[in-house]
Amino acid sequence: MYHFFVEPSQIHTNDNTVIILGSDVNHIKNVLRMKPGEEIAVSNGGDGREYRCGIKELNEESILCELRFIKEDGVELPSRVHLYQGLPKADKMEFIIQKTVELGVTEIIPVAMKRCVVKLDDKKGRQKTERWQAIAEAAAKQSKRGIIPVVREPISFAEAVKEASNMEVKLLPYELAEGMGATKKILENLPKGADIAVFIGPEGGFAPEEAEAAKAAGIEPVTLGKRILRTETAGLTVMAWIMYQLEEE
Repeated sequence: MYHFFVEPSQIHTNDNTVIILGSDVNHIKNVLRMKPGEEIAVSNGGDGREYRCGIKELNEESILCELRFIKEDGVELPSRVHLYQGLPKADKMEFIIQKTVELGVTEIIPVAMKRCVVKLDDKKGRQKTERWQAIAEAAAKQSKRGIIPVVREPISFAEAVKEASNMEVKLLPYELAEGMGATKKILENLPKGADIAVFIGPEGGFAPEEAEAAKAAGIEPVTLGKRILRTETAGLTVMAWIMYQLEEE
C-alpha cells in the first residue's frame, strides 16, 4: 500500500475526508495511475497514526479521499533516538540519513567535529539541510514511518554535547572504548519513552579532547566490537541494535 504525508489541516475527522495536495497529486494520478476506490495510507508526520483512506475524486490540483479508519498502533519506536553525526565526506550523509530513517531514528543532527574534512558555511549548510530533509521524507514514505524525522542544520561539537547532556541515554561509540559486556548491558536496559543520544564520529574518528569532553558531560563511551567501522556503518549498527531492543510486538 502506498503511503503519503500530509499536513494535519488536510485530515478532517469531523467529516471523514482527507485532501491530498502538492506534488503527491501528480504522483498518484500520473505515475501510480491510481483510480477512485483504491486505498492509500496517510500520516500527518506528527502523531504517529496511520490514516487509511479510499480515493474518491481525482481533481486537477487535489485528490479527495474518504477516511476509512485510523490505525492507532503506529510503527514508531517507543523511545526517541537523536543521531549526532559527524559530517562525512561526499554523499555518505545521504546514505546515513536514508538508512537510519528506515531503522527508526527520530532526529539527525549533523555535527562539525575537529577531524571533519567537510566544512560548511551557513549558506551551504542550509542548502545541504534542505536536500537532506527531502531524503528523510522520501525514506519515511518508503518505510511507512508515522513521522518524518527532522534533519537539522549543522551545529558544533560543543553545542551537541551541551544539548545531549540532559537526555536519559547518551552513547558515544569509540574505537578506544573497551568491554563489549558493558555495551550489551546498556543496550539491553534501554528505557522506553526516553530520549537517546547517539554520537558518531567522522572518517577520522573523535579527537581525544572531544571524547574527553563528551565523557565529562556524562556521555558514555561504548565499543561496537573489535573491528573498526566506517562512519556510515557505525550509526546503522547502533540504530539496528536499538531497534532490536526497543521494537514492540
